[in-house]
Amino acid sequence: MIRRNLKKISKSEKIKKFISKYKVPKEYLSTNRKMVSRAVFVGLFIAFIPMPMQMLLVIAMMPFFKFNVPIGLAMCWISNPFTMAPMYYMEYMTGSFLLGNETLDVEMTIEWFSSHLDDIFVSLYTGTLFYAISVSSLGYWLVNHFWKSSVYRDKKLHPKKRKK
Repeated sequence: MIRRNLKKISKSEKIKKFISKYKVPKEYLSTNRKMVSRAVFVGLFIAFIPMPMQMLLVIAMMPFFKFNVPIGLAMCWISNPFTMAPMYYMEYMTGSFLLGNETLDVEMTIEWFSSHLDDIFVSLYTGTLFYAISVSSLGYWLVNHFWKSSVYRDKKLHPKKRKK
């Protein structure tokens, strides 16, 4: 279903006008399985990195990894002002567990983070690496799996349409 909707959107006249007006390379808006799964991977990976302006990093990845940029940008929105604090706390706790460090009593204030950044930095980014790799890999696999099963199901249910 998502695959069909993406195909319909990509054939929209408004999208075609936007592409021609701003001279956007079509490959960055392609909606095939590889481009979408790469976009999910890159977007989720960057979403778990505690840094400002994550969307700029997604844009900076364009020349190195060809992916559907709008989907990659949307995936990095998982870390928004409402989800950032729980995500980063979870990453810090996981990193502390993996490294065997004692955890500090965290206060959700800017002053606390600025004064304790040296103490939590290694644990936070260890947890970040763990979640960024595992969640983005899972997202990549899920997109591939569901896309392939959708194509298989369509071929099985509508064999006459496929012959045209």
